[in-house]
Amino acid sequence: MQEQLIVLVLGSDKINILSYLAAAASETDCNILDSRQAIYGEDFSLTLILEGDVGAIARAEVNISQLCQKHNLLSMMKRTKDHHKQNLVHLADVEFVGVDAIGVMASITKFFGERGISINALRQKLFLEQHTQVKMLKCKMIVSIPDGTDIKDVAFEYEDHLEKLSLIGTLTEKH
Repeated sequence: MQEQLIVLVLGSDKINILSYLAAAASETDCNILDSRQAIYGEDFSLTLILEGDVGAIARAEVNISQLCQKHNLLSMMKRTKDHHKQNLVHLADVEFVGVDAIGVMASITKFFGERGISINALRQKLFLEQHTQVKMLKCKMIVSIPDGTDIKDVAFEYEDHLEKLSLIGTLTEKH
């Protein structure tokens, strides 16, 4: 029976770290089902989903821990199951801006969650509006919309939701 392992690695940005981790996965007879990497200044985060039999996953846990110690990286691992490839067919750019208020981000993320829409990337910025010195919130996201969902309907509902929060924004399909 196949098992899956989520691997999160954090540390100083180093050339070839993904290749080292891919080699470690291969050496333990694991497949890499998915990976995501982000660079933050001089640091990075890398998430992998590995798949293999029970022995392969156990070997991967040991080998990756040793590899991370050798390269002074922080790692966390968790066994999981039923990972399905993320559907990236229907991506959309989402933006909004308005006066910052308690609960705004929670309301927006709940809106997407209730529709089965995954937030793949998010950037949020607080700033003072120059003329009024009012604290404002600006947010950009990339979301993944499930197959069979009418993007035009979601965009209309999103704009209606923003209006209720006194925000302005858009939801635009990426091609």
